[in-house]
Amino acid sequence: MPLSVLDLSPVPTGTRPSEALHETLELARTAEAAGYHRFWLAEHHNIPSVVSTSPEVMIAAVAAATSTIRVGSGGIMLPNHSPLKVAETFRVLGGLYPDRIDLGLGRAPGTDQRTALALRRSREALGADDFTEQYAELRAYAEGFPAGHPFEPISAQPDDVPLPPVWILGSSTYGGQAAAALGTGFAYAGHFGTLDPAGVISAYKTNFQRLEHDGGPHAILALAAIVAETEERAQQLARANALSMLRLRSGRPGPLPSPEEAEAYPWSDAEVAAVEEWAGLVSVGTPDQVAADLRHRADSAGADELIITTNIHNPAERRRSFQLLAEAWGLKPR
Repeated sequence: MPLSVLDLSPVPTGTRPSEALHETLELARTAEAAGYHRFWLAEHHNIPSVVSTSPEVMIAAVAAATSTIRVGSGGIMLPNHSPLKVAETFRVLGGLYPDRIDLGLGRAPGTDQRTALALRRSREALGADDFTEQYAELRAYAEGFPAGHPFEPISAQPDDVPLPPVWILGSSTYGGQAAAALGTGFAYAGHFGTLDPAGVISAYKTNFQRLEHDGGPHAILALAAIVAETEERAQQLARANALSMLRLRSGRPGPLPSPEEAEAYPWSDAEVAAVEEWAGLVSVGTPDQVAADLRHRADSAGADELIITTNIHNPAERRRSFQLLAEAWGLKPR
């Protein structure tokens, strides 16, 4: 089963946010060398713990820094953007890096409501539920509008480059339903989604509408993992990640804390209980432990591929986590 990487450019405490962008490039080189299949960049806004605000820019940078790994968006939040601009951007990327680019699309804002309003420019756009219409427009820039459509004369350049393979992302049943109806690949956000991925993926595959441009159904399951040489160190790293999640979910987002910060933090009983409830969202342990857990999750869900996200304060330890997992998974180094 292919193994891929989902990166959010996490910002560790004590560092400048822009440093995280360079660490993303280092991680991409590490992932390619270790044999990972894809490297996807997320879209988030106004969150101090991550600087994944411009996936299209980072896709270009990552693709330039590597040579064989597929690079894509996990994803572009389509309601935040003009479909024409997305079509143009990803045709440019496809022209620069042929047969290496993926276009993952989501419909969530990737941020809070105030920031979403700043992105979408009007309360009407903020409340609109028109993802399928936006997607149809995006496709039409590549495949043509019906005769008489007002956008029929518009060409998304470079028009000699096909739109990259499309994936629809989701953390609810909607994403799978949309991907099935539109005949695209599907990626379920199992690293924070609360639904049983098996049901969502099964429904996607059962209802998949086979369309000529994207082939058959393909389900990617996104999971969080933290791997270290010892179980003790993995748990220390996981505790720091848990503190970051706690701060984000309680409206106090900040840079990714270190294990030492997490150890010194005055945890309340309620906070400990909340963290324990979320613990099942992250596979934590030694390489063999995490690889076995991920295989079980993938098989149980009926996934065709796993994409892994890892938040660790120290960039070198984060890269090492991916290397250890790749070795335990049996990936072939490039």
